[in-house]
Amino acid sequence: MFIDSHCHLNFPELRSQLDDILAAMQTAQVHQAMCICTTMEEFDSVHGLAAAHPHLWATVGVHPDNEGVHEPSVQELIDGAARPKVVAIGETGLDYYQMDERKGGRTVADLEWQRERFRTHIRAARHTGLPMVIHTRQASDDTIAILKEEGEDGSASSARGVFHCFTESQQVARAALDLGFYISFSGILTFKSAAELREVAAFVPDDRLLIETDSPYLAPVPHRGKTNNPSYVPYVAKLLGELRGTSTEAIGALTAANFHRLFARTAP
Repeated sequence: MFIDSHCHLNFPELRSQLDDILAAMQTAQVHQAMCICTTMEEFDSVHGLAAAHPHLWATVGVHPDNEGVHEPSVQELIDGAARPKVVAIGETGLDYYQMDERKGGRTVADLEWQRERFRTHIRAARHTGLPMVIHTRQASDDTIAILKEEGEDGSASSARGVFHCFTESQQVARAALDLGFYISFSGILTFKSAAELREVAAFVPDDRLLIETDSPYLAPVPHRGKTNNPSYVPYVAKLLGELRGTSTEAIGALTAANFHRLFARTAP
């Protein structure tokens, strides 16, 4: 049994093939998947997918790199989290990647809107008690710092969740683990260029490990370059099994148990 902890089945390239993808998941023994929300505008679509299929789950949130979209209040996120099949807040976090090239030469200071959005999501997660799905890219210092700052007043439980599609250093992984977060690995782990990331994956404790596709992106070897989908997540489990000296099936069982522990609303 495998669970894809992060995918975007509502994106057009997957939604148009949904029946085939669901059949492929069944064949590959991918029994559940998390449909990730990236804008409030798409939330109804993401939630609708989860509501229509017993083995799909949903999140509510706005991706850190999305501009020109509706900015949710804490209360809007809380309200979204109250819907059936919504099990996490996010995708949220910080993304400073290529900010000079893609964002007209802006500096980190110009991205305060990202940091404020992140704080809004953290506050909603703490209020609801739900875990967060964290995206961080070339922004790990600020990501960790804000998580710490928002957890210091003692007014609610500390934020928790998963750092998804992890590509950072072992130092960042250790900081995330120290905060109680899980670490999820995608098909990037199978790329030839990912030797350092594989060392990080070997370091993460068994009880904090998740797997994902981040589909339709980042298809694992041997499907690299193709449109990704949740039926490919066993390839990530296979690579992790090789790193840890165990079977693909053992990694599937381990990460499925971790998924249900973190996203408690999904537990059988």
